[in-house]
Amino acid sequence: MTAKKTYVACSLGNKVDIINNDTFEIVKRIEHPDFNFPHGVALTKDGKKLYLASTYSEKVFIINTDTDEIEKVIPTYQDKSHMISFSPDGNTVYIPNIGSNNITVMDVEKEKIITHIPVGPGPEGVAVHPNGKHLYVANQGDNTLFVIDTESYEVLFKRRVGGVPVRLVFSPDGKYALIANRESGDVSIIETEQHINGQVRPWEIKRLPVGVWAGGVVFNQEGTFAYVANNKTNDVSIINMNTLKEDGRIDVGIHPDGIAYLMK
Repeated sequence: MTAKKTYVACSLGNKVDIINNDTFEIVKRIEHPDFNFPHGVALTKDGKKLYLASTYSEKVFIINTDTDEIEKVIPTYQDKSHMISFSPDGNTVYIPNIGSNNITVMDVEKEKIITHIPVGPGPEGVAVHPNGKHLYVANQGDNTLFVIDTESYEVLFKRRVGGVPVRLVFSPDGKYALIANRESGDVSIIETEQHINGQVRPWEIKRLPVGVWAGGVVFNQEGTFAYVANNKTNDVSIINMNTLKEDGRIDVGIHPDGIAYLMK
């Protein structure tokens, strides 16, 4: 399926811009009185709805992608609801609340909040492993990674990562998780199933230096390359996932952060 449009959360402008992927022009803007630093966005599996987290109003907006109108506004009643991350099956959405030190869990079909999971201080980066069994949460307040069972919500592992981890993504095959560490200017490369002494565990196998203030991270479709937006050096690092080294950088505009890979 060809992606026809892109949704961009304009956090400081309190708007969502909609871009035509053929012309690269803004074709519409979505506004709402309760947009207060809109930030995390993600599409449902069928692409029919967009979920948006508004950080300082602590609300989740559900937008119909056919009409590009807001259908529903759901308060989390948590402090600084910041990102949106779907489970691989598309049935559950996870929202990290930076100020409440927890993760809001929502049922996508019912469009209702199920529970809030306590995690470490300042959670921001969050994603579910492609196997659907493990939720990874990067806590920027104490530089830790929590690995959580998606059924029991039990914390299975805690790991140290770099300084102020803010983004987390999995490679398409689930072999690696990449965590962008803002303050240390690097990416923690986590091997999700390291086998050692008869044990299988997630483990940081490398901390790869990139630009200053590493932010958004995305993989290409094949998982052979990852791209890291470096906020303060105004460039994007190209990571070769075969060598686990930085191949080069792409100069971009000021303060790159949100990043996506467009397949056409």
